[in-house]
Amino acid sequence: DKNLTDKDETLDVALCMMLKQQGLAFRIEKHVHNYPHCWRTDKPVLYYPLDSWFIRTTAVKDEMIELNKTINWKPESTGTGRFGKWLENLNDWNLSRSRYWGTPLPIWRTDDGQEEICIGSIKELFNEIEKSVAAGFMAENPWKNFEVGNYSSENYNPKNIDLHRPYVDNIVLVSPSGKPMKRELDLIDVWFDSGAMPYAQIHYPFENTDADRTSDFISEGVDQTRGWFFTLHAIHTMIENNVAFKNVISNGLVLDKNGNKMSKRLGNAVDPFETIEKYGSDPLRWYMMTNASPWDNLKFDVEGVEEVRRKFFGTLYNTYSFFALYANVDGFSGNEAQINVAERPEIDQWILSLLNSLIKEVGEHYENYEPTRAGRAISDFVQENLSNWYVRLNRKRFWGGTMDKDKLAAYQTLYECLVTISKLMAPIAPFYADRLYCDLTGEGSVHLTDFPKCNEALVSQNLEACMQLAQQATSMILALRKKANKKVRQPLQKAVIPVSSEDVLKQLQHVADLIKTEVNIKELQVVTDENSTIKLVKRIKPNFKTLGKKYGKQMKEIAAAVAGLAQEEIATIETQGSILLALASGEVCIEIADVEIATEDMPGWLVANEGNLTIALDIEVSEALRQEGVARELVNRIQNIRKTSGYEITDKISVNIEAREEITEAVENHKDYIASQVLATSLCVVEKIDNPTPLDFEDFVVNIFIEKA
Repeated sequence: DKNLTDKDETLDVALCMMLKQQGLAFRIEKHVHNYPHCWRTDKPVLYYPLDSWFIRTTAVKDEMIELNKTINWKPESTGTGRFGKWLENLNDWNLSRSRYWGTPLPIWRTDDGQEEICIGSIKELFNEIEKSVAAGFMAENPWKNFEVGNYSSENYNPKNIDLHRPYVDNIVLVSPSGKPMKRELDLIDVWFDSGAMPYAQIHYPFENTDADRTSDFISEGVDQTRGWFFTLHAIHTMIENNVAFKNVISNGLVLDKNGNKMSKRLGNAVDPFETIEKYGSDPLRWYMMTNASPWDNLKFDVEGVEEVRRKFFGTLYNTYSFFALYANVDGFSGNEAQINVAERPEIDQWILSLLNSLIKEVGEHYENYEPTRAGRAISDFVQENLSNWYVRLNRKRFWGGTMDKDKLAAYQTLYECLVTISKLMAPIAPFYADRLYCDLTGEGSVHLTDFPKCNEALVSQNLEACMQLAQQATSMILALRKKANKKVRQPLQKAVIPVSSEDVLKQLQHVADLIKTEVNIKELQVVTDENSTIKLVKRIKPNFKTLGKKYGKQMKEIAAAVAGLAQEEIATIETQGSILLALASGEVCIEIADVEIATEDMPGWLVANEGNLTIALDIEVSEALRQEGVARELVNRIQNIRKTSGYEITDKISVNIEAREEITEAVENHKDYIASQVLATSLCVVEKIDNPTPLDFEDFVVNIFIEKA
């Protein structure tokens, strides 16, 4: 009834009332249940049965299951779980669809359904049409201008042949008994088209019969488990008893930042084209690849894209810009005779060792279809090791006046790192990598080069371990400085690192000078626990999260025993990784992961623990240290003035500093150091400056005047 509205009584209510009036209703109640709704309009969907054509895929069910076991699924759980379970519970494939646009079902049947034919090629169809013409069911072949066997685009022009509806519906064939046969009006499931892709793209079996029809790799959304993945697998199994693909990444879904499905209707959809326009396609791709594995759902947040662009691409660009700036000044081309790596400084050997380890790691990740791990490894190398460590520690080598052996080694090392990074990142960031490679080499596309190979001879695990300890120790000491509110430019006297391993002792002693320079301390004592000049007091407490899973009811007893451990017993856990505790309820093994160990601070010292490394930092500042800190702070401030004034890096300057009690003695005692660092030909302390630049030192202001010499 067109006059009824949504507020009127529904049919189910009317039926219930009618049954009740007739005394036929036993019980009337509401029952809430799931019901299919249109995903676009949210309106209920009505399903009803239709006669359909099926492919008997159940006949090859076992073969499909066995072949699936040979496919490398990423993640493996999709192959064994979602896809594997689908095959185990396989039904016959519903092939036909009641549509108008698409591939017509090539089946002709008599009206009584007793005779039928399935056409497998145009040649076969033409032969059947000729029989129909001879039988009088068709006047002529409507595609008589088409030349069978001619696969040119001109021959397949729609004016010559069109196998779609409604034209194909007009073809009437003749049965073996002489009856007319008309085409079944249904179309073929479009997923059959997609599953036939490996054959269709090479026009098999009519051409290219020797071509490889199994793909090395495919990728699609996880929703294609019962779509493209299945149709590819089913058709290939039925035709060749072989896999259609050897490796597959089943992509997860891109959700909004809160984990909800994106929808224009809900207003939480992100326009990909606007995002690409604003941030660039490579930062977007890098974010999506490194944020989560491709098979995991991605909570997409544009702020994450901006962070990737700033931290990774920005850092890489700044590193390249630093290299290009000084390389252009010195005329470095990259074609100079190579300095043997063994003859280069140790820090060059370290970064090249790490680079070759990275090549091996990234190559393995790509080979194993793990692009997320590959991207993260590249990003960590660029940000933490190449930029934040190697370039920062070697700036002065690039500033040098002449192109000596040391400077050339620095250029060649950084050049090799940048070129290699452009090759490693190319599969994920093709445009940025290509530009970086071309700007560095002046050659063709990075995508036409060979993927880098690891030179095992350049890899030194010990050297990498030494530098990793240096980085870790530096990070810990800087954290202690921050805790004590001591700027890095303020020198401190001493840090002590007691270690229990002879190997770690040697490795830390090897990089002790580097650590001292990085954290600005005068002394670094790396000693065994028993030889330490300071006695550190350790605190220990149970890790209830791990212990609870292991021992449960014994937790109270274990917690009391752990709290009562002596310093020697705590040291045993740190050195040996575990300790046996004899309890009333029985003996238990406490591992280092089962406890949390920290070191108590001491008067005038701060202490930090990280893994097996403990560091104590002397935070007392003497007058001599204070003066040196003032000098370093002045160097920093003068360099900033040079930069904001637009001076060239080679410009000489003269500096006048207004006398102040807090700084005068520091300037006089460190005059040569300050002048050499800022390229000053003269550095004078004067009583008064007319047009000064004020420098805020927090507790006081220093007036200064700088001009070109």
